[in-house]
Amino acid sequence: MTTRLFSVFIFFHTLLVGCKPPSSTRGEAIDATDQYEVVQLGKIGRQEMQESSGLALADPTGTEFWTHGDAGSPNVLYRVARTGAVLGGVPVPGASNRDWEDIARDPQGRLYIGDFGNNNNDRRNLAIYRFDPAQPTRNVDTIRFRYPDQRDFPPRKSARNFDCEASLFARDSIFLFTKNRAKGGLITKQYAVSAQPGTHTATLRDSLELETWVTAADISPDGRTVALLGYGFVYLFEGDPKQPVFDRRRLRVTVESSGQAEAITFINNTDLVFSNEKGRLFELKRKP
Repeated sequence: MTTRLFSVFIFFHTLLVGCKPPSSTRGEAIDATDQYEVVQLGKIGRQEMQESSGLALADPTGTEFWTHGDAGSPNVLYRVARTGAVLGGVPVPGASNRDWEDIARDPQGRLYIGDFGNNNNDRRNLAIYRFDPAQPTRNVDTIRFRYPDQRDFPPRKSARNFDCEASLFARDSIFLFTKNRAKGGLITKQYAVSAQPGTHTATLRDSLELETWVTAADISPDGRTVALLGYGFVYLFEGDPKQPVFDRRRLRVTVESSGQAEAITFINNTDLVFSNEKGRLFELKRKP
């Protein structure tokens, strides 16, 4: 084998280790719509936010949330009630909002703001800002990263699967789920990025074909359920926290009339709150 061919082999082997091929049959979705009810809670009223693009718990009772606008909005987190009432705004020092798309939260209450919106798949400055609301005047820590399998900026149109709008924190890492911009592309890729400040190369973990784009993600407090939000659906992956996400039992809940939903957060181990781009808040509640 020539040196060049060997290098190519090593490159692709590195990408594929630990990454299962995309599949629409692995863990077929179970329709669980009748096990849940959707209740509209209110509407976030804030002119500065072009849309509610991320949600995270702001208090342990599940009655207040952090949210933010997306591309071009101020670098501000807004604290909102379940009714949508805005309780205040906190600037995020040292951060800029090029295209904030989601918030993840760790057990210490620190927030990870994902500045990784990448509609054109051409960004080289992807970042996650780690912010502690308990120390709001302290500059954020910055986690910069790149995708290991992206070589062109942008890649050809059929390979544009490097936009991301969904993230969660688990086991000292930020897990990212892509929004596939390729024509007809519904395969979402899962990456892991170290939650430590610095410059990192993400690790490609897995991929799966779903029926919709993925626009937000969260994990339940007990780690047993991962929620992926899409347009018209919420997917719930249930199982052992040590089990790979896409290998868990997959439930699909239809959430009709919720609009272009963009953000989601667990409020306990079974119930969630999500919002759409117009700031409408909904609760997805497990029936008794």
